[in-house]
Amino acid sequence: MNAGTGDERMTTVEIDTTAETDPFAALAEVFAGRRALLLEDDPALADHVADRLLKAGFEIVDRVDAGEAALQMAGSHPYDVLILDRMTNGLDGLETLKRLRTTSGPSSDAPALMLTALTGERQRVEGLLGGADDYLSKPIGDEELLARVASQLRRVARRARPANTDLINGPFRLSPGARTLKLTVEGTERLIDLSPLEFAIVSELMTARGQPVTKTMLWDRCWIEWTFLPDNFVNIIDARISALRRRLKEQAPELGEDLHPLIVSARSQSLIFRDLDAG
Repeated sequence: MNAGTGDERMTTVEIDTTAETDPFAALAEVFAGRRALLLEDDPALADHVADRLLKAGFEIVDRVDAGEAALQMAGSHPYDVLILDRMTNGLDGLETLKRLRTTSGPSSDAPALMLTALTGERQRVEGLLGGADDYLSKPIGDEELLARVASQLRRVARRARPANTDLINGPFRLSPGARTLKLTVEGTERLIDLSPLEFAIVSELMTARGQPVTKTMLWDRCWIEWTFLPDNFVNIIDARISALRRRLKEQAPELGEDLHPLIVSARSQSLIFRDLDAG
């Protein structure tokens, strides 16, 4: 399968453009008042994940080490997100989630992230078909964990909006249904010419509204024809992002040097599309 040109796969591109402020710090507002349920039977890992969520802004992280306890907690409390280890003592995380999805409790529809060492394609498919909204491989970095949790909270918020609603970001209008990106300057609207892959990348980043999207997330959602994560996926993404930055600058020169590049790096492995409505 081809993720781009052959040159892209062989080229290492340094992306050193960073956001002026840390978008991960801004997640504190997104996480404020939120409650998470964590099913994890490794005490050290449970401590670490809970600590990261609380420091990032979560109000409560309830921890359990068995599926039976997770079901009881989820049946009694409304959680904003569930983080479930697949292999646990007693009822495992996948069976726990399957049973939870059949109930009408306060957390039966909460977004669920499966966090597991079972990383094969078959196990991933089983997890997603079993009710998981995302499937994360152990070990997972803090950056990836927080970005994935934030992504699930965004998706819940989008459920309340009509499907294919246009997204406005400053002078840009992104239309998911028509798969177009348009720029309005001095009352005149024009189409930004993007390839299908470039549109998918811009759509994923703009939908995040200035929140970080990790390169692993971008790969999963934009390079959908791939069934595995190649060793050089970061190089492939970096090359594509570098070209996309140039393409956007060429087609939107009116924005000026202070706003270009529109896609900027956040920490080591994440990207954001500038929120042009902020400030």
